[in-house]
Amino acid sequence: MTRAALAALALVSVPALAQREMLDSAGRYVVVPAKVERVYAAGPPASVLVFAIDPDKLLGWTRAFHPSEKPFLEPRYADLPELGRLTGRGNTANAEALLKAHPDLIVDVGATAPVFASLADRVQQQTGLPYLLLDGRFEAIPDTLRALGHAMGDEASAERLARYCEQAIAEVKARVARVPPDRRPRAYYARGPQGLVTALGGSINAQVMEFLGAKNVAGATQGGLANVSLEQVLGWDPEVIFTNDPNFYREVWQDARWQAISAVRAKRVFLAPHLPFGWFDYPPGANRIIGLYWAGKILYPDLFPEDLRAKTAEFYRLFYHREPAAAQLDALLGEPGVMPK
Repeated sequence: MTRAALAALALVSVPALAQREMLDSAGRYVVVPAKVERVYAAGPPASVLVFAIDPDKLLGWTRAFHPSEKPFLEPRYADLPELGRLTGRGNTANAEALLKAHPDLIVDVGATAPVFASLADRVQQQTGLPYLLLDGRFEAIPDTLRALGHAMGDEASAERLARYCEQAIAEVKARVARVPPDRRPRAYYARGPQGLVTALGGSINAQVMEFLGAKNVAGATQGGLANVSLEQVLGWDPEVIFTNDPNFYREVWQDARWQAISAVRAKRVFLAPHLPFGWFDYPPGANRIIGLYWAGKILYPDLFPEDLRAKTAEFYRLFYHREPAAAQLDALLGEPGVMPK
């Protein structure tokens, strides 16, 4: 294990080859078995990372895949069982379900606030299973990959992915630094079929557009998801709208109330690709790295000249272990709303 990961997750030997004590991103010491073969992902971001590092160690998904999502993964992985989730909205798993799965390790990736650390402690005490809580913010993804790879015994695979993410994050950050303030648009993230759930400023769910320098009209530093009114969105008058909901994308053009918003009048509403995982959010994990290039091309086309098809194929091969066929790339990038008209 190399670089800042050792600082982020300090490793202390506890008898050699028997177990390891790791300091996770929430400052919790967790004793991890020397050999980890079965990993339970507490939430969707964790499942993406575990799968990317070593798909054969992932016990299952937080939810079953839809038929449209399955072709992007090898069948033996797409058909892994639905195990539910321990964290976030709609958590469905419990200690009994965990014990039935017989994991060697539980992993959660995302926010590391005290409420999540408390949940991790409680689950660990109830089950006797080690539970690592790791940072899911963009800047932390490379170190989180390295730490998780070390815990799983897959350092080489994790290092390859970490270097890819490190390069992508540095590359995007350098390009955005060249964008003057007056070129950074006011942006709104529309979740749900009505588009009236959004990510407040500083939320992990809004990181794609905020990392790209867009000004989140929903606020600066509040964090989290919130229900808002159409009147609020009208008052904010965003210049660009990103959404993860195909229903909202279809309806926004038909609803006269939305026509008063600058982004709608200018046809600047964009639907994030979402197969097999979202490019903008849902889950807010490493799957969003490719979303930086997609949203960057929308916001600053002169600064993001890459062939998005080639970039997508590379990312899917590395993280999902299956390169999309030409027809799948057509479906991903050709869906209405994905790219500017």
